[in-house]
Amino acid sequence: MKGQAINKELLKDIPLDIRAEMALKEAVADAIAEHKRQGRPIAVWRDGKTVLIPPEEIGLWKPKETP
Repeated sequence: MKGQAINKELLKDIPLDIRAEMALKEAVADAIAEHKRQGRPIAVWRDGKTVLIPPEEIGLWKPKETP
């Protein structure tokens, strides 16, 4: 989403909690992409443990949707 212009008029009609969630998701996506670019793994929580996902697998990994 980085580099995409969002119409501020449209954005003000979206509730603050939704805008905050959008911003958080964008920040996480940017951080994951940066890890992949730099060849660093990302840590995720899986089955009660932390697991490192190697950079070559980051593009294949999809986060779970929040209910």
